Amino acid sequence: MLINLRNKDTLEIDEFKFKCSIGKNGLKKKKIEGDKSTPIGLFDLGLLYYRPDRVPRPQTLIKTKIIKKDTALCDDPSSKFYNKEITINKSINYEKFYRKDCTYDIILVVKYNYKQVVSGLGSAIFIHLTKNYKPTAGCIALKKKDFLILLKILNKKNRLKIF
Repeated sequence: MLINLRNKDTLEIDEFKFKCSIGKNGLKKKKIEGDKSTPIGLFDLGLLYYRPDRVPRPQTLIKTKIIKKDTALCDDPSSKFYNKEITINKSINYEKFYRKDCTYDIILVVKYNYKQVVSGLGSAIFIHLTKNYKPTAGCIALKKKDFLILLKILNKKNRLKIF
């Protein structure tokens, strides 16, 4: 079953339609690191990360992992860990998961530039939370109530189609 992002503000699966936001610079076929665009394509979904101090474990068939204070994803194109989960290391650039705001209380990894990682092609593409639908740095953002509904519908075979 496909999750479809048909335009810059609607995520659809089955009969469900969720308002969302995407990258500040819209959709792009040839995404690069830091361009603030959301990549176009067909993607598998990865792990679901969550903060148990802020949200209970979401009801989902997706494999989950707890966000710890030192959980991050490397967004440093010069690192061998580029676009991989890391423990925070101040010698490389990273996207910290444990934040003061609620944006990353729940994060679903979109497997963009994932299997055979190409340095500089873009990293840290997620579905995450929003309170106001402001444009993202390239991710897809949903309100918490919608994200929790989406997670109940999903399984590990679902794919995300962005077009």
